[in-house]
Amino acid sequence: MKKSRTEAFTDAVIAIVMTILVLEFPHVHGSTFADLIVLKDIFPAYVISFIFLVIYWSNHHHIFQIIDKVSGQTLWWNNAFIFLITLLPFTTSWLGDNIWAHDPEILFAALFLFANLTWLCMIKNLVKVNAHNACVTKILGDYRKSYRTLLLNLLALIVAFFIPIGGLLINVVSFLLWVVPDKRIEKIKNK
Repeated sequence: MKKSRTEAFTDAVIAIVMTILVLEFPHVHGSTFADLIVLKDIFPAYVISFIFLVIYWSNHHHIFQIIDKVSGQTLWWNNAFIFLITLLPFTTSWLGDNIWAHDPEILFAALFLFANLTWLCMIKNLVKVNAHNACVTKILGDYRKSYRTLLLNLLALIVAFFIPIGGLLINVVSFLLWVVPDKRIEKIKNK
């Protein structure tokens, strides 16, 4: 199957989720900067979620630049990933309202863990479907970064049970592995 519809659909869903994230901000009643204090917890949660989405979109974009095709299984993994992404506005809102509480932090950490797990499954499927493409197998077939991310996500989930904000901070650290998409992809596409 052609990859273009999967790319377009994923782009659209991520754009919609980003829009919903900002629409979840509470109304500010007042006309001074001091009235913005109601955003003191929701704004950091929003920024983290927005960055999470940007990183995923950027990496998804880069990956789909080097693959040739997708399979029905790829679509299901991508849709599972998208499903989890659509839960981000809800979890972000709950986290922002209760940033120091266990349960919102645990749910937020679990969402990252499951999103990254479906991401890894999708990448493994793309490697299998595009096995004829040596660049894909060489670049995407190296799962070390994904495994490190999953370990950090699991650690974040465990830590969130004991030190809620610690789980969030560990997940932020896991972002750092993905901020810059694989530079080998850009080199291939610039040839």
